[in-house]
Amino acid sequence: MASREPNLLRSPRKRTSAWTSIRSEWDLYLLLVPGICFLLLFKYTPMYGISIAFQDFNIFDGMAASPWVGFEHFERLFTSSDFSLVLRNTVIISLLKLVILFPLPIIVAILLNELKNMAFKRSIQTVIYLPHFLSWIIVSGLFIDLLSVHGGIVNKWLEQLGFAPIAFFMNNDYFRSVLVATAGWKETGWSTIVYLAAFSTIDPGLYEAARMDGASRFRQIWHITLPGIAPIIVLMFILRLGSLFEAGTEQILAMYNPTVYKVSDVIGTYVYRVGMGRQEYSFTTAVGLFESVIGFILVISGNYLSRKYLKRGIW
Repeated sequence: MASREPNLLRSPRKRTSAWTSIRSEWDLYLLLVPGICFLLLFKYTPMYGISIAFQDFNIFDGMAASPWVGFEHFERLFTSSDFSLVLRNTVIISLLKLVILFPLPIIVAILLNELKNMAFKRSIQTVIYLPHFLSWIIVSGLFIDLLSVHGGIVNKWLEQLGFAPIAFFMNNDYFRSVLVATAGWKETGWSTIVYLAAFSTIDPGLYEAARMDGASRFRQIWHITLPGIAPIIVLMFILRLGSLFEAGTEQILAMYNPTVYKVSDVIGTYVYRVGMGRQEYSFTTAVGLFESVIGFILVISGNYLSRKYLKRGIW
């Protein structure tokens, strides 16, 4: 009897405290209104357009009058030879970026955290996150000049070392490496900020106690720093899974050309080429919907596995 009383009393008290909290802090909740309106207007309302994936959409008839065709576009999608190519490229490029670029900001953040000269540390931090503010068009032009066969500084060095010049942007063997390297140069510094902020949550007393016990810098990183930022690492990894099939569409659109379609054409660029070039809006919407559903499944699965094995998750 004694164990049931708290349950009977808990529910009404929770509802009352929530309403009281909203009334007492109404000005804070008011700040949520613009964000909620933005989500409803620009994120949820356009989701109605997904329905054209199940229609034979005609721009003159509109969504209301276009005929319904069920899963016809999805059947065409899964039997298309082009789709198997772009799906393979998407998975390969995304996995390369995930394996190489996801740990990179963590390593850079740990190295910066170990620097004791604050002026030098902040200078390095500023220099490495500035590329984030450049558009992919500018980054693309910059690397095209650096890697050009005709006067590019990298090929000049190769020639001085006795190697033949390499057309990095037109060679199927090197193009994926260029994509990963340029993405790392542009975004590693920005992602590092998240982990640098996470370091501030670690109790400095733990490092002091470890030093008194004679722990080396490496052991302090391994036993204090990494466990301290583990929740942030898990959070960033799960969020990264959600965009795994995105593969950097904007970057690839700015950098690729028909000679490297075989290794660089991903789902996003395929949707752009077919949707804008051939005006097959229903088919490309089906492709985009497939990509979104896979991303949703990956986020749900990643969070479930994280909660099961690491006891941590987003929700």
